[in-house]
Amino acid sequence: MRRAPATGRILIIVQNLPVPFDRRVWLECQALVGAGYRVAVICPRGAGDPGHAQIDGVHLYKYRPPPPGSGFAGFAFEFAYSFLATLLLSMRVFRRHGFDVIQACNPPDTFWALALLYRPFGVKFVYDQHDLCPELYRSRFTGGSALVHRVLLGLERATYRTAHHVIVTNGSYRATALSRGEVPEQRLTIVRTGPDHEVLKRGPPCPRHRRGYPHLVAYLGVMGPQDGVDVVIRAAAHLRDAMGREDIAFTLIGTGDCFDDLRRLASELDLDGTLLHFTGRAPDDLVAEILSTADLGLSPDPLSPLNDVSTMNKTMEYMAFGLPVVAFDLTETRVSASGAAMYAHPNDVAAFARSIARLIDEPSTRAEMGRIGRERVEQVLSWSLQRPAYVELYDRLTGRDRRSLVGQG
Repeated sequence: MRRAPATGRILIIVQNLPVPFDRRVWLECQALVGAGYRVAVICPRGAGDPGHAQIDGVHLYKYRPPPPGSGFAGFAFEFAYSFLATLLLSMRVFRRHGFDVIQACNPPDTFWALALLYRPFGVKFVYDQHDLCPELYRSRFTGGSALVHRVLLGLERATYRTAHHVIVTNGSYRATALSRGEVPEQRLTIVRTGPDHEVLKRGPPCPRHRRGYPHLVAYLGVMGPQDGVDVVIRAAAHLRDAMGREDIAFTLIGTGDCFDDLRRLASELDLDGTLLHFTGRAPDDLVAEILSTADLGLSPDPLSPLNDVSTMNKTMEYMAFGLPVVAFDLTETRVSASGAAMYAHPNDVAAFARSIARLIDEPSTRAEMGRIGRERVEQVLSWSLQRPAYVELYDRLTGRDRRSLVGQG
């Protein structure tokens, strides 16, 4: 059966990450293109990215990201700048390609206003909720303004109510949409951020990534204030200084708002070098090499109002590579990892370090947890199991009869 001809036009808006670097959004794009939709994306540029490119049938329109800021004023400027840049690019996409549906991936919860501008043209709005912004604010700004929190709740409520359909990533977010957002069940779909198990899988190890150490542990992901990457650095220092362990190398893959601060912390603790290595943003082949060599993956997200109810992509990517996981004991992390992780008492650096040491010293436990993790990815979490629900909601929203498309083209 050949691919059905494109009959629907989708615009996806992302502010947090460039695409295709944002794995969830890229999988969504591929699912829609494979189902016969025409897809355009608006997102910030990554280093060296052109303003427009077409990759695997997806048109990518990118704007120069705003200069880095700090505090709430910096975030407010970033949101305003990105909204204006997205609005201008959306006009360009509308003239060139047109679109029938706008899918906005949060944060922020501001693109409902843009969707309203296109509603007179018959354009529908899908809200792909990646984060709970009020909880994100409370997690990043402890003791922050009650007024700002109320504003964020209002923006979230407006987004829920404007959307023709809401996509959430797990059961905790679904419960929030039903209760706080009062979203009817028929307008709500869970689409987990599952890894593509056919692409993300363990390959041959590359010993040079161990840098001469017997063992390697890895962190993969964003390095923001709420991600707990400082826990990894402090755990490495605790293993060396308090536990006398000098047999474990640490590799940290990724970047983010805290990248420079984390490098300084590692230097202050005399870790920046062979023992602990930062790769920065890494290409997929390098990530695969490192995770195929590592003994375990680290999910150091501390307990917070956001993290406790959020699904961590890195946890499932470790599992796809057959790696056992060390994580803090968080509600949705247990839902994802189940028996594939060892859970440390939340926010306890020494407990996190002890869990790393214990797993390193128990290779049979590591092997069994890795097997459980890979099995869960293949049978429960894989994107191939999430994709049908995602495509189906678009078919319903656009009124497509998929049975009539079979065999066309």
